[in-house]
Amino acid sequence: MLLAVLTSLTAVPAIRAEDARAEDAQAGNIQGGNTHAGSALRWAADGSANVPFTFHDPAEESRMVGFEYDIMQEIGRRLGRETQFTQNDWDGLIPGLQRGFYDMVADGIEMTPEHVEALDFSRPYYVTSERIVVRRDQAGLDSFERLGGHTIGTIKDTLAERMLRSRADITLRSYDEESNAFADLRNSRLDAVLLDGPIALYYGEADPDFRIAGPPVGHLAYGIAFRKGANQDLRHQVDAALQAMVADGSLHRILARWNLWTPEMAEWTGDHSEPNIVPTEWEHYLASTAPTSGWTARFYRYVSFLPLIGRGALLTLVVSGCAMVLAVGIGLGLALARRYGPSWLAALSTLYVEIVRGTPLLIQILFIFYGLPSIGIRLSPFVAGVIGLGLNYAAYEAENYRAGLQSVARGQMEAATALNMTHFQALRYVVVPQAFRVVVPVMTNDFISLLKDSSLVSIITLTELSQTYVRLSSTYFDYFGPGLMVGAAYLLLGLPFVRLARLAERRLSVSERRGGGRH
Repeated sequence: MLLAVLTSLTAVPAIRAEDARAEDAQAGNIQGGNTHAGSALRWAADGSANVPFTFHDPAEESRMVGFEYDIMQEIGRRLGRETQFTQNDWDGLIPGLQRGFYDMVADGIEMTPEHVEALDFSRPYYVTSERIVVRRDQAGLDSFERLGGHTIGTIKDTLAERMLRSRADITLRSYDEESNAFADLRNSRLDAVLLDGPIALYYGEADPDFRIAGPPVGHLAYGIAFRKGANQDLRHQVDAALQAMVADGSLHRILARWNLWTPEMAEWTGDHSEPNIVPTEWEHYLASTAPTSGWTARFYRYVSFLPLIGRGALLTLVVSGCAMVLAVGIGLGLALARRYGPSWLAALSTLYVEIVRGTPLLIQILFIFYGLPSIGIRLSPFVAGVIGLGLNYAAYEAENYRAGLQSVARGQMEAATALNMTHFQALRYVVVPQAFRVVVPVMTNDFISLLKDSSLVSIITLTELSQTYVRLSSTYFDYFGPGLMVGAAYLLLGLPFVRLARLAERRLSVSERRGGGRH
């Protein structure tokens, strides 16, 4: 009875290969109907922690691999178009699609009723079920019914989460990343996880600490997502390409290489052939992520992380540096406007500071990158990240500079104007330099905070240090070593600026003492 209810709860429209043949009759003439010939086929996924869908090859981090990546490459080949992959955070994939940053998303998106209502989908390219994963020495949790009374983990916004929420006797914990769920399972914070079949295979069965328990649960299908009502011609061409891949066995061969061809896929496609295909990609993944034996092997693996961490550190530094320059410039302008400007300009400056300080930085970055395109303003991820961080920190810098300006006696301004300086010259040569000396330590602290807050730009496709840590830890199931390395990178980025700030403080204090000695 319970299994019947679960199957009903998780059911998606069963689209068999033969049911779609009439719609995909143009499969043999894909090229002729391609109205986008010559342009890139733009698609997106979250490749930071997305095994086995689309991810960075553990043996060669600069190379993208995955069964969905191979499927998209094959679709591009059949359409006669180059594929252009865009990395985006999971939460930003659909907003980016709706803003037209790319044409489609292939990232294990389940064709739930809610998703089908909000998006257009291709015909399914993979059908699977949910699987239970437990620690290898556990016993008893071998069916969905027996999960009651336990703490179970899964991924947010999935069929598995819906199924677990339907059980009042289960304590549910939802995660953004599969690797975090398995880390908690390893550390006994969870009793089991319930996840899609491919995830359970690659994160569970591939790890000697875990095993898949019990029979499959429920039914789900993955489809390529398109913006609702847009790119209909492209969607039909992709459908035709997928149908042709089923018909000639290309889809079977791709999935078999990844050890993902299952009886469910055979039943859905009608392809019951059993070609002798070695699961080369599965074996390569196991070999690349096998636990290292001894500190020497682990040391060399960590050394191989250095180029990736270096690129992430460079991006973090450039984004933070550009944002800080913007913050200093705007912040100083706001402080001067509040301190010396007309009342209306001071009121506007105060309003800006209060609004920016009263709203989360994450919301501001998302608004700039995904919201502004609604009014025709499209910014690259780098520019959006710099502007978001710069405008946010400008509000805090403005308050620092205002405090510094208030610390300068008004007599300084009066003395400067008495010496025939203009108001602008008095600010530039007398007031601002004295205020700057006061706020240098605070500016240094703000820049170090900005370095760390730059991790938020990972939500708009920039792979900086924190995103690098997510990628490495989820690929190798190692949070300790990469965590220490990335933490050290942040520390090394901040230390030079601390030293420069102290040098500037000493020089300014010496100038002040010398100036005082003349009088």
